[in-house]
Amino acid sequence: MFQDMNKKITDSMGPFKELVNIQTKMLEELTRQQMECTKSCIEATIQQTKEMQKCQSPSDLVELQRAYAKELEDTLKCASEQNMKALQDARSEIEDVAQSTFDAFNK
Repeated sequence: MFQDMNKKITDSMGPFKELVNIQTKMLEELTRQQMECTKSCIEATIQQTKEMQKCQSPSDLVELQRAYAKELEDTLKCASEQNMKALQDARSEIEDVAQSTFDAFNK
């Protein structure tokens, strides 16, 4: 009797464990992506600072700033797209777990 109750409890916790694993995986991916984005922004800033020393005129500086802003924009856009993909993947997996759990109750 105790073993049956223990099995039922363990089985009922399965979907919850899956949800925790999905969320953990998603947060790890988002953290990794944010670290990459931050690293890219810092590298772009360092590179821009080095290039500023080579500027001979105000137009050179303006062009450098435009290139820097464009690089940051591209980096942030890419990070945003990757973040959205990670969130959408997690949502899809959560929906699958929820659907399979509901299907199990309907049997």
